[in-house]
Amino acid sequence: PSADDLAEEMEDVDFEDEGADEPDAEAWDSEDDEGVEDGMEAQDDSEVTFSLHSASVFCVSLDPKTNTLAVTGGEDDKAFVWRVSDGELLFECSGHKDSVTCAGFSHDSVFVATGDMSGLIKVWRVDAKEEVWSFEVGDLEWMEWHPQAHVLLAGTADGNTWMWKIPSGDCKTFQGPACPATCGRILPDGKRAVVGYEDGTMRIWDLKQGTSLHVLKGQDGHQDPLTCVASNQDGSLIMTGSVDCHAKLVNSATGKVVCVFKMESVAPKAPIGEGEEAESNSVESLGFCNVMPLAAVGYLDGTLAIYDVSTQSLRHKCQHESGIVQLLWEESSAVVYTCSLDGAVRLWDARSGKMISEYRGHSAEILDFAVNKDASIVVTTSGDHQAKVFCVQRPDR
Repeated sequence: PSADDLAEEMEDVDFEDEGADEPDAEAWDSEDDEGVEDGMEAQDDSEVTFSLHSASVFCVSLDPKTNTLAVTGGEDDKAFVWRVSDGELLFECSGHKDSVTCAGFSHDSVFVATGDMSGLIKVWRVDAKEEVWSFEVGDLEWMEWHPQAHVLLAGTADGNTWMWKIPSGDCKTFQGPACPATCGRILPDGKRAVVGYEDGTMRIWDLKQGTSLHVLKGQDGHQDPLTCVASNQDGSLIMTGSVDCHAKLVNSATGKVVCVFKMESVAPKAPIGEGEEAESNSVESLGFCNVMPLAAVGYLDGTLAIYDVSTQSLRHKCQHESGIVQLLWEESSAVVYTCSLDGAVRLWDARSGKMISEYRGHSAEILDFAVNKDASIVVTTSGDHQAKVFCVQRPDR
């Protein structure tokens, strides 16, 4: 065979194996090697692998308008915008000096924002692939676009929540307690935001007035830092999750706690010996179903709990081998997706509590994921330095 033939053959080889740096790794197995010995090649159910990151990939978002573009940010201080269909790079969001932990597209996919841990936030115009705005805040905890406007919200470690008009940069700040604003969410009406804090308090802010409409603290708040917040589709209910393992359902109009979902430990805890640490558990992610009165709560101990919102009771417990990192509901069905520390994405039928399917392909924990609108693809990011695209079309559609 000529050098050209060899070069062409080489193009078919999958170099994306974890151990590709070591010469003796199995990186040389080409993808068509059916029947490779068990354990030789890890199962990979993904269609596309994006491997431009050189360290853990912390965050991913899909562009809301077309769902054809993804933005990922990582520990390598880099963020990339790329095509979901083939993993082709569109452009790099350059200039970050710290891990990129937040990234997302505006509601109309015109802009993409990237934020790093040190608090440098940049906004890019997607079609022109150019930076249009940047700003530096304190250490960044979270960032979110407004659901209807070119407005960006971000929470920082000093307790402030910032709001900017993009690209003019008009700015407002909402001063919380003197502790990190650990999570936040703009409510569907676009006029209010709910922000959770490290001291266990939660506030609902009026974005226009800059005033706090409701504050939940003490018994109404959480005993430990908030980890996540979510709202139902019309914004009437808010759910907050915390390191204290409680999820609270709150009426957003009155600011009153409607009920508290407490997770009882699965196994009786063995007495802790000298120098041993207690098994830690916390609420890691939560969300409401759009088509049934159901809510899902994902815990660090691997429990996915499906609660009935109308009766405020536990309907199902779906056990994972390892901790749940994040969960997302399908937009128009009672299917909930989880990604976990074992590197798998799972689909669960919330009506029956049964697992529908499972997708693998990462060699480390999944750190973030996104589902497109028609629930045909899932994009994941992982500690293995890769982002992957999985097709999840299901026969029951």
